[in-house]
Amino acid sequence: MARITTLSRFALWLLLAPLAHAAAPTQDEVVARAAVLYADRLAERIIDHDAYFTARVRRIADVLIAQARRDYPDTANWAWEVHTTDDPDQNADCMAGGKILVSKAYVERLLLNDDELAMLLAHEIEHAALHHNWHEYQAALRLDPAWEQRSFLELEHAVDHDRTLMAKLAATNYAQEEAADREGLKLAWRAGWPAERLSGYFRKMMRASDSPRLSKADYPSPTQRWRAAQAVAADLQKK
Repeated sequence: MARITTLSRFALWLLLAPLAHAAAPTQDEVVARAAVLYADRLAERIIDHDAYFTARVRRIADVLIAQARRDYPDTANWAWEVHTTDDPDQNADCMAGGKILVSKAYVERLLLNDDELAMLLAHEIEHAALHHNWHEYQAALRLDPAWEQRSFLELEHAVDHDRTLMAKLAATNYAQEEAADREGLKLAWRAGWPAERLSGYFRKMMRASDSPRLSKADYPSPTQRWRAAQAVAADLQKK
């Protein structure tokens, strides 16, 4: 039944969305598409199974979302959603429009306390608040203009699956990760969490990594992220 719902929702999108539109996807279109994908992801998983964990995540997320609404006025009208999953292959993310999904398995694996969980959530919220998906599509069209002749749905799939395009976008994605770390820490600090405690998330992530010093073309190493977070936290503590 869930599969039928997913297909019906996707078919509706195909009918409503202009397919020859990769040349200029708007932020509103990105948000609308994210809502479709998020609903599909929820339909494929058991969500909010652990009521205590879900309540914990939502309690922390609510404070961060309130801060995001103050800092980024356009997010005030988003239909924010926060759900949890036991999926061990999931960690956490926030899709365009404020669609959050957090894995209990990931949080437990890193033994995150509330401060560190706040940092994880703030990082993901910043990806959405800074319109990173929209900027990624813009970068893709700038770096490979041939995609202007393709549909938005094709471009959406390509940024995560087309190796040639992904290689061209690596520097963009690298910079977005750095921005989400930096601005996420500041967001959570403005919301009331101590900066040094927030940076502890990156220390635990670094210690849990099999290759803590290994950077990728599209991702800074856990060690780099920990050091950068320490520097941001130190600056905030002076204020």
